[in-house]
Amino acid sequence: MKQRVVQDVAGLPVSGFGSHSPTWWGTLGYMALEGMGFALAVGAYLYLWQINPQWPIAAPAPNHWPGTLLLLLLLASIWPNVMIEQAAKERRLRKVRVLLIVMCAIGLAAIGIRGWEFTQLYVRWDTSAYGSIVWFILGLHSAHIITDVGETLVLTALMFTRHATKKRFSDVGDNAFYWYFVVASWVPLYVLIYVMPRL
Repeated sequence: MKQRVVQDVAGLPVSGFGSHSPTWWGTLGYMALEGMGFALAVGAYLYLWQINPQWPIAAPAPNHWPGTLLLLLLLASIWPNVMIEQAAKERRLRKVRVLLIVMCAIGLAAIGIRGWEFTQLYVRWDTSAYGSIVWFILGLHSAHIITDVGETLVLTALMFTRHATKKRFSDVGDNAFYWYFVVASWVPLYVLIYVMPRL
């Protein structure tokens, strides 16, 4: 059977940034799914808040300082994240390496603060519905921080080896894109956990 070439795609680039990358679309889909998880958790929190005359239930409001410190750190991390995304697009290997190390340090610091934050909730996860939903929301967000930090550590290691190819620069851009989601999702969750119990 004779085959006819419809179109020669040999000249297309093997990697791209943003919507030109299949990984970017996968990351976007993942964020949409995880965003719905956050929406369900927030809905449960608001429902419990509305039906209970006392909120928090049998517990003082959590210490807001760990969450506030984390909020400030995450907001400050936007600047190096923007820089690393730009450096990746320009394929500036040295700058990408330095900024990846910076983002690893920020991510590890965020994990440390989150660990402290869990100790300052003044309620156990199994004490009440309030304790359960707060621990669940923080656990869910913690999973996102840990996931991104793990990926950043792997990318950092790869960028210091022979695997620092064009495709890896695209991966760095996708990783930066996901970090924006981690930061943006914490802002309303911070209000929910630390501001609403004090209203």
